[in-house]
Amino acid sequence: MRHFDFSPLYRSTVGFDRVFTMLDSLAQPENQTYPPYNIEKTGENAYRISMAVAGFDESELSIELDQHLLTIKGEKTEEKNEEKTVLYRGIAKRAFERRFQLADHVEVRSAHLKNGLLHIDLVREIPEAMKPRRIEIAVPKAEAPKAIEAQVVDA
Repeated sequence: MRHFDFSPLYRSTVGFDRVFTMLDSLAQPENQTYPPYNIEKTGENAYRISMAVAGFDESELSIELDQHLLTIKGEKTEEKNEEKTVLYRGIAKRAFERRFQLADHVEVRSAHLKNGLLHIDLVREIPEAMKPRRIEIAVPKAEAPKAIEAQVVDA
């Protein structure tokens, strides 16, 4: 995949740094498949990221939100046990870092670990000022249709 240089555009734009950073990050291949995760829509404006983190404790996981970038890190603490010999290791103990780009007005509500799954609940709250609203069209009084009065003529 080819890398695009957006530096000429930085000179003539203001406030679009985040857009160029996102486009640049899309060009970077991401072959990371560990740990597996799901992104679910749980309501009209509610979402949930569920990540399989079997073997990790709450103290070994960290969740950080920096502007619109949600970063989830897991680092196993090394167990020093001389008595135990592992014959086959199928449960991964490797560290990981997974990043999610959040849209505008998406906030992290909660995170909890249950049955080896880390659940992060997100909600999109659009401010009232940005929601669509209906504008009534008012007719000025000077241009309002005039009522025609009927005159009765005696014959």
